[in-house]
Amino acid sequence: MTNEPENTGFVDPTLHWRDASVEVHKVVVGPFDNNVFVVRCRRTGIAVLIDAANEHEQLLALCRRLGVKRVLETHGHWDHIQAVPAMREAGYEVAVTAADAPRLKDVGYDVFIDDAEIIEVGDLRLLAIHNPGHTEGSISFQVVDTPLLFTGDTLFPGGPGNTKLEGGDFDTIISSIDNKLFTFPAETIVLPGHGLDTTIGAERPQLSQWVARGW
Repeated sequence: MTNEPENTGFVDPTLHWRDASVEVHKVVVGPFDNNVFVVRCRRTGIAVLIDAANEHEQLLALCRRLGVKRVLETHGHWDHIQAVPAMREAGYEVAVTAADAPRLKDVGYDVFIDDAEIIEVGDLRLLAIHNPGHTEGSISFQVVDTPLLFTGDTLFPGGPGNTKLEGGDFDTIISSIDNKLFTFPAETIVLPGHGLDTTIGAERPQLSQWVARGW
């Protein structure tokens, strides 16, 4: 969804959302159709990539074109980290939470992301939000002063992420969503690690149904 259309004659196929200060680019990669996002400051041209999931050649080309400086991992499940070695070899710093860092032992990482950390991307500020439940160290990113919320595999249209894998816990992910994500305004756009966008307003009324069904 593009917030601010421009009649330049060129339509960037990766451009997903835009306002006066920020661009979001999106590609879908790998056998599990992972969403990979680039968040770019329009004034400075500085950007970050969220989840180096797969298809590293495509991601490296995207990074070079859009001014990506570092990679932020929402969590350490294998389908979200397959392109990490190539990104690091190309000189991009990879950040992950300490709790999920052990899942990256075979691909490597560089720095930790802390809960409530503010990550500067040019003029933009990304708020890191620890959301355990899908994994112990799952984290979301909210772009301050925008409606954008990147939730990894914590929150999807129609419910929470899978909690049956190692490190998952249903009660914990429900608490993460209710107490940390559903506090954002209804118009907040949820950009998940797979599938389509949704909004906090569309998902919040369903919480009791998710609890009742147990997934």
